[in-house]
Amino acid sequence: MTAGQLLWDGGTTPTRGPRRALSLDDVAAAAVAVADRDGLEGLSMQRVAAEVGLTKMGLYRYVAGKDELAALMVDAAVEEPPEPGDLEGTWREQAEEFTRRVDAVWTRHPWLPWATIGERLMGPREVGWVEAAVRIFEPLGLEPGERMDAVSMLFGHLRSTHAAASGGTRPWTADPEGGHTMRDLVVAHADRFPALTRVMAAPAVDPGARYAFGLRCLLDGLEAAAARGAR
Repeated sequence: MTAGQLLWDGGTTPTRGPRRALSLDDVAAAAVAVADRDGLEGLSMQRVAAEVGLTKMGLYRYVAGKDELAALMVDAAVEEPPEPGDLEGTWREQAEEFTRRVDAVWTRHPWLPWATIGERLMGPREVGWVEAAVRIFEPLGLEPGERMDAVSMLFGHLRSTHAAASGGTRPWTADPEGGHTMRDLVVAHADRFPALTRVMAAPAVDPGARYAFGLRCLLDGLEAAAARGAR
């Protein structure tokens, strides 16, 4: 069975050997639990097998390897996407609600932003979120490629704001290997970095305000681009 069949057909193709005691949903839920607890770096076939009471070799009866396991896990964790008509209001209000929903899912599963990067096989739920985002931008009259670019930028903004709030991303206040923080080092060399020093001297910005500012700028820009294209 291919990874595509596993994701899109639910593993309905018969397999040889004894009847399987677990469903693929059980395996995916166990993988999500491991990633939620230990992060992507802690995800392994061995740990997921232990979560469901199997040996590592027993888990291979359900998935061919870690890549297939990760694909199942992602599609389970993203939850159900918005259906047509589920998002209400103007395109802009729908975009704001859409990002709130994605943000909520990513907050529940902080590893998701990093597990959904790059070329890989996507499952039907994850593709459903992309479909919903494309629908949002249809009223703007953007070209097809521009609509996909708008979707990529929307997810990119969400990913960047999550990165700033995630552990291990080395924010400016992080202490690199027991020395001075990056903020300390920049301020100590204010003559070389005057503009950055002035920014750092200002009160810290709430992550929620940073998120809202970036989203507002992004949507303003898309609206302006659509208006230019319509002239």
